[in-house]
Amino acid sequence: MSQAVRIGILGDFNPEFRSHHATNDSLQHAAHKLDFELHSEWIPTPELVKPDSHKLLESFDGLWGAPGSPFKSFDGMLKGIEFARKRDWPYLGTCAGFQYALIEFARNVVGIADADSAENNSGSKNIIIYPVACAVPDRKGDAPKLSGKVPEIRLRPGSYLQSFYGKKTETVTEEYFCNFEVNPEYEWTTMEAGFPVVARGPQGEIRAVESPTHRFFVATLFQPQLSSTEKKPHPVVNAFVQAAADWARKKLDDSVLE
Repeated sequence: MSQAVRIGILGDFNPEFRSHHATNDSLQHAAHKLDFELHSEWIPTPELVKPDSHKLLESFDGLWGAPGSPFKSFDGMLKGIEFARKRDWPYLGTCAGFQYALIEFARNVVGIADADSAENNSGSKNIIIYPVACAVPDRKGDAPKLSGKVPEIRLRPGSYLQSFYGKKTETVTEEYFCNFEVNPEYEWTTMEAGFPVVARGPQGEIRAVESPTHRFFVATLFQPQLSSTEKKPHPVVNAFVQAAADWARKKLDDSVLE
């Protein structure tokens, strides 16, 4: 492919966050493996509330909802995710990118206008994302309650997510770094919005959702970028980059036909 794949990262880059550097690096790991040239760019959340933000988003082939909440603009993050969902742009959400995707579904698809995260202290009666119920036993020091590598994440058989790891893979180990997860009382909203749960923790906790009808829409509470390496790129990031490259090619083909 002569044209570079362009990935827009929805979030407020912080050089002190390991996950933000890992996000950049994991994209390059995947691009190298797939033999693509890839350019990534962070899109600050305040930019996403501007009237012409859709033009900026259209310039990318895929969008990644990044970790790092609370964001500078709550509404901006939701608008970026809404664009990906409504316009069928390849989307990968990890950690906060997963949490805010569920808030966006609840608000704009299911109709729960005040759906929110407990992290924002908004006083909402509909807290979709709430504090982690069970802390990881061996977490280090003052790390978040859900941090480090967590085994026994069960994948839903037949899901796209499972296919990325390999169709015979039933459980995986992934890395987390977060204090918030899905409130199980609102699990029904993901199904109602058309985004079934495709990964669960040892106690049945929601760990990933996907859309069976979108070009690529996968959101995970875990952070696949944290375990990606140059020699072993993460399969979920690989799949996302491939979907973005396919979308870039289709857009180019369609523009030639017009």
